[in-house]
Parts: sequence; C-alpha cells; structure tokens
Amino acid sequence: MTANAQTVPAATPEQHASIDQTQIDQGKGIFAHNCSHCHGPNMVNSGTVAPDLRRFPDDRERFFSTVKQGKNGRMPPWGDVLSDDQIADLWAYMSSRRNP
Repeated sequence: MTANAQTVPAATPEQHASIDQTQIDQGKGIFAHNCSHCHGPNMVNSGTVAPDLRRFPDDRERFFSTVKQGKNGRMPPWGDVLSDDQIADLWAYMSSRRNP
C-alpha cells in the first residue's frame, strides 16, 4: 500500500457540493481513455469481471486505493499512470453517474 493511498481523506458533503462540471468532464475523458475498455463506455460491461461502476459505494478513499493499487490481480494499478488530480476527476465523474 502506498503512502498516498493511505492519506486520501473521504470526501465531506461540502466536497461533493464543490465538484464542478469541468472536473466531471475531465473525468469523463480520463475514463473513456483509460477505463472504458474494461468497464464499458457507460461504466458497466456485462459479461466481464469488471463491476458496474454506477453502483460503486460512495467511498472516495476506497476508490482512490483501488485505482492506485489495482484490485484482486484483475484490475491493474494505475497509481504510476494517473495523478491524484486525475483520479479525483475520475471520482467526480463516477459520483455524477452513481446509481445506487
């Protein structure tokens, strides 16, 4: 586990309110370029091991950790590819599309 993954605080309600459309749009582009080939263009890819990201828990710390470190040997780690700001943009995009 990297030190950065351990230090990412959970988002507060005020932080959710501060997510702007620019950050969502940037996250959408990052998702399309880096994530959609496994998770699908609409955050769901039936018939694969990739989960429906529209139902990802409202847990920013878990999201950062998973993106940075990968998951269960199936999802590769992206911590050396994406910056914390880019991961935050991804979180903004996912949060805007969440459908629990």
